[in-house]
Amino acid sequence: MTRFDLIEHIAFRFSQLQHKDAELSVKVILDAMSNVLFKGGRVEIRGFGSFALNHRPPRKGRNPKTGSTVMVPAKYVPHFKAGKELRERVDA
Repeated sequence: MTRFDLIEHIAFRFSQLQHKDAELSVKVILDAMSNVLFKGGRVEIRGFGSFALNHRPPRKGRNPKTGSTVMVPAKYVPHFKAGKELRERVDA
């Protein structure tokens, strides 16, 4: 499901919302989640899952074209962990 599909689904399910209102609500929610992760926080949606940041330390990598060794800097990457309800619904 893409962002557009999510907006369409919300607009269809809640007929009192116009398409632009559904689009704005999805944008606000995703922006809020992104801002919390940017600040180093954690986002938890009960029954769905949680988003957090994982730290990846610096490491040596290889340039596949030349085969030379390059240093890959440390970075933070977003990580999603599915909640119990979501895992049970997917397994069923």
